[in-house]
Formats: sequence, C-alpha cells, structure tokens
Amino acid sequence: MTRDLKWSHTEKGIARKAFDRALEREFEAVIRTAKEMAGKIEQPVDLWNPESYLTQSRREIDRKYDYRQSVLTEVLGKLVREGRLSKKMRGLGNDKLVCIRSYAKFLARLDPVA
Repeated sequence: MTRDLKWSHTEKGIARKAFDRALEREFEAVIRTAKEMAGKIEQPVDLWNPESYLTQSRREIDRKYDYRQSVLTEVLGKLVREGRLSKKMRGLGNDKLVCIRSYAKFLARLDPVA
C-alpha cells in the first residue's frame, strides 16, 4: 500500500523537486492563458472570462497539488499521466516508481483520451 512506503531523505528531496517543477509548469500555463484572455478584453462583459478561468484553475491546482506523503505517489502518478512529469524520476526507489507508474496507468484506463 502506498501509505506504508518509507521515503528516504534523498527521495523526499527528489519528489519535492519534481512536484515543484510540475507546479511551476502549471502556473506558467495558467499565466500564459490568462494573459491571452486579458488581451482579448474589449467590453466590460469580457472582464469576467479571465476571472472565471483563474478561479477554476486555482481550485484545480489546490485539489491536485497535495504534498502529503500519504498521497504523494498518487499525486505524482497523476502528474505523469498529464504529461507534467516524466515517468523516470531518477533517484526514487523502485517501490515508489512502481506505485507512481501503476497509478498513471490506472488513470489512463479510466480516461484514455486525457
């Protein structure tokens, strides 16, 4: 069970860097999209499109990015599935990599077009 995995100090650092890198990429994508949306504002009613997008993005990011050790392999697996992380996280133990990859495959079977 993934909740019983023991993470070494080194593995925690590797996972943290991967997690932070994926979060930074996600923020960059949100910023890029928000800027594009802001550039298309022509009328007062258009002001609310970026606001709605940013609110939705914040909720999704807050739900997705959970660094608790008890759910970390699932979070990393989801990020692998979304293409935000590589399947190869050098330095992580095989036990963690198996869990991460298995969860990514499980998600792929649930939603093959994502």
